[in-house]
Amino acid sequence: MRVMRRNLTAYGFLSAALLCFVVFAWYPMIREFVLSFQRTDLINPPDWVGLKNFEVVAQDPAFGTAWLNTVQFTVLALLLGYALPFVVALVLNELRHARAYLRFVVYLPVMLPPIVAVLLFRWFFDPGPGLFNQVLDVFGLPPLAWLDSSGTALVSLVIVSTWMNMGSATLIYLAALQNIPGELYEAAELDGAGVVKRIRHVTIPQTRMILLLLLMLQIVATMQVFIEPYMLTGGGPENATVTVAYLMYQYAFTLQDYGSGGALGMMLMIVLLAFAAVQLRLTREDKA
Repeated sequence: MRVMRRNLTAYGFLSAALLCFVVFAWYPMIREFVLSFQRTDLINPPDWVGLKNFEVVAQDPAFGTAWLNTVQFTVLALLLGYALPFVVALVLNELRHARAYLRFVVYLPVMLPPIVAVLLFRWFFDPGPGLFNQVLDVFGLPPLAWLDSSGTALVSLVIVSTWMNMGSATLIYLAALQNIPGELYEAAELDGAGVVKRIRHVTIPQTRMILLLLLMLQIVATMQVFIEPYMLTGGGPENATVTVAYLMYQYAFTLQDYGSGGALGMMLMIVLLAFAAVQLRLTREDKA
């Protein structure tokens, strides 16, 4: 009886979190699935149209551009945002002084509301008095039209996204690094291994599971990038920063075509589910 009461108490505490998960995660996904097969404006009765919404989305000239931009953003974010937190964590792990303060500094951008961070970078990227162009001027380099050029707009968004999100990954990496037994590094040093070899043969193998997990999480997150193009570029210039999530927003809230927006969202979810399934399969085989 006592065990049952203890379990009921635990389930009671979990029920609030489970309710939030159902209301704010599962219900929207189910609703999106239903909307993708309907033509509706959320006022009049819905009209079931089958796969028509998927055909409309696939025939949109911006469809291919949005997917290409999303993939490019994800690749660039991995090159910068996946490696940089690991390097920062390695540096912080080797420090003996001011480690707690530097952890706070690294994590600070995560605590800022995303809109605040984006507006801050809007000033940084300003082609006139912006901070980045002032730095270029100090080194005698010409100013760049960061957000106004199709050649630099997407890279600029990657910079913003990396700065906003690297704090969480850095702390996770740091926690994993501190769980590596010191004896392994001592043995590597006795064998004459330098810094690079210690990282390659000790650090990376010991943090392999964390690296794979954060790889999956970062790809899932970057494939859904929306705030940066919405606030900074509006999908421009010349559709250079139109992403799948931004195009989905355009369908639903600009064109009031919720069915097509839902269809595009379902396409994105299927792609992410397929990637997650492959990633989990590889992780399971790696454990075995």
